[in-house]
Amino acid sequence: MRLSRYLVPTLREDPAEAEIVSHRLMLRAGMIRRTAAGVYSYLPLGLRALRKVEGIVRAEMDRAGALEVFLPVLSPAELWRETGRWDVYGKELMRVRDRHDREFCLGPTHEEVVTDLVRRDVRSWRQLPLNLYQIQTKFRDEIRPRFGLMRGREFGMKDAYSFDRDEAGAEASYRAMFDAYTRIFERCGLRFKAVEADSGQIGGSFSHEFMVLADTGEDAVVSCTACGYAANLEKAQVAAPSRETPAAQQRPRARVLTPAKRTVEEVAGFLGVGTDALVKTLLFDAGGEIVAVLVRGDHQVNETKLKNHLGGREAVPATPAQVEQATGAPVGFAGPIGLKGVPVFADRHVEVLEHFIVGANEADAHFIDVCHGRDFAVAAWADLKSAEPGDPCPKCGKPLEIVRGIEVGHVFKLGTKYTQAMQATYLDEAGKEQASVMGCYGIGTGRTVASSIEQNHDADGIVWPLPLAPFPVHLVTLSETDAAVRSTAEALVAELEARGIEVLWDDREERPGVKFKDADLLGMPLRVVIGGKSLARGVGELRVRRSGEKSEAPIADLAATVATLLGALG
Repeated sequence: MRLSRYLVPTLREDPAEAEIVSHRLMLRAGMIRRTAAGVYSYLPLGLRALRKVEGIVRAEMDRAGALEVFLPVLSPAELWRETGRWDVYGKELMRVRDRHDREFCLGPTHEEVVTDLVRRDVRSWRQLPLNLYQIQTKFRDEIRPRFGLMRGREFGMKDAYSFDRDEAGAEASYRAMFDAYTRIFERCGLRFKAVEADSGQIGGSFSHEFMVLADTGEDAVVSCTACGYAANLEKAQVAAPSRETPAAQQRPRARVLTPAKRTVEEVAGFLGVGTDALVKTLLFDAGGEIVAVLVRGDHQVNETKLKNHLGGREAVPATPAQVEQATGAPVGFAGPIGLKGVPVFADRHVEVLEHFIVGANEADAHFIDVCHGRDFAVAAWADLKSAEPGDPCPKCGKPLEIVRGIEVGHVFKLGTKYTQAMQATYLDEAGKEQASVMGCYGIGTGRTVASSIEQNHDADGIVWPLPLAPFPVHLVTLSETDAAVRSTAEALVAELEARGIEVLWDDREERPGVKFKDADLLGMPLRVVIGGKSLARGVGELRVRRSGEKSEAPIADLAATVATLLGALG
C-alpha cells in the first residue's frame, strides 16, 4: 500500500483531548478520530490493527468449537424485563423508543438475546453443549467517557455464550474458553495475567479477567510474588493474620478527649501512636439498612467484598446526617461501643487486635484500650479490607504485590441465572425438563488494540508487536525522482507480497526526516530504506523498530532478509 494514496493524517503535536498514551498515539498516528464523546471513527490504519485482533480472536474461537452468529444491536425491553435487568442495569443502558412507543435498548451485552435465541430452537440434550459467539458493536452510556478506546460509549466486542447440560459441562466450557483466551493474548504478543474477578452486572458465580500489564493501566492487579495467585483489587483475598499472643491482663478502656481530631492521622498524631493502633468504624447504607464496618486504621474497606458479604446488596457510604443519626456524633468520631440497631461487621485483621482505639460516638472523644468481645459484639468477621503490597497471599502466605493492568477480556460462570429466568430449558435423557447452564465470555477488540499500544511504545511512537501491526514492513524510499530507486522499490514490494508480507510504502515526496519521524510514530516492526546512496552501493538498509538494530542486505537478498527478520520477530 502506497502511503501517498492512503489516509494516514499524522499529527506532530499531542492533541489536547488525549489523556493517556494509547489515545495520544492513535490520534497522532491517524488511526482514529473523535466523532462525539466516547465515539470514535476508525481510519484505515486503525481498522487494520483492529482486524488483526479480530482475526486472531475468530481463529481461536473457531478452534475451541464456538459457532459464529451475529445478533441484533437493538434489544426489546421485554427480554431484559424477564431477567430483571431492565430496572437494575442503571443509566449505562442506552434506551430508545420506536415510532410505536415500544422500548428497546442498544445492547451493552447479549445474554438476554442469545438466551431467547437458544430457548426457541434448542430443546434436547443432544443439542448441547453449544457455544455461540459474535464480534459486534456494543453501547454503554458511560457517565464519563475517556481515554479514547479504553472507555467509550460505542466499542467493539467479541462476546460468546455457552450452554451446557450440567455443571460439569459448564466447567469444561469455561476451561475451554479460558484456554482459548490465553492463546489469543499470547498470539497477540501481549504480556498479561488472568486474575480472579468480581462478576459485577453480568452476575454468576465465578469469573476471571484477562489483564494486559501496563504501568498506565487503570486497574490494580494483585498477584503473589511466589505462586500463581492473581486477582483484581475488588476480588483479591487476604490471608487471615495470625493471632497475637493475648495480653496477660486486659487494661480497662478509657475515654480520652481528642478535640477537633477527626481523621485517623490526626488522632494517631495527637495520641502519639501509629495508625495501625486505631480501628475505623465506617457506616454504610446497605439498601436502607445502616451497617458498621470495622477495619484497622491503616487499611481501607473493599466495598465489593462488603457487597458480597451482604448477599449482593449495594452498600454506599452513609451520609453525614445518617452517621450522626446512627451514632449521635459527627463524622470522625463513630465507634462500635454502644451502637444500637446497627450490625457491626469487622475485618479479620481487627480480630487479632487488643487494646486499640475507636471513636466514642460523641464529638471530640475516643476510647483507648478497647477489646472486642469485652467492649462490643461483632455480628460477623470477614475479609473486608482491600489488599495491599506485602499482605499475605491467601494461597501460599507469601507477600502480595500490586501491578497495573488493563482489562481486555472477562470470562464468567453464569449458572442458570438467565436460563431459569427466561425458561430456556431442554429435555434430558429421561425426558425431564432442565435449565441449561451458561457461561459468557467477552473480549474488547478495540481495547485490545489500545492496550497493546499502552504496553508497547517509546518516546518516538508506537512499537507494534508483529501479530497486531497494521503492516509488518514500512518501506521508505528516498530520492523519489530517481527511476532506479522507484523500480527497485516496486520489485521489492512485489516480491514481499508474493511471500505474503504486507508492505506500507512511503512513496511521498517528503524530506527524509519527515518520513523517518512518521515511520517511528506509526511503529511497524521492520523499516526498510532504499535511497540513491544505498542503491549505489547495491544494498538496502533495515531497522528493527523495537530494538533499533540496524543492518544492510544486498538488493537481491533483501526480500529474503526481510522474511528472516520477521520470522525472528514473530
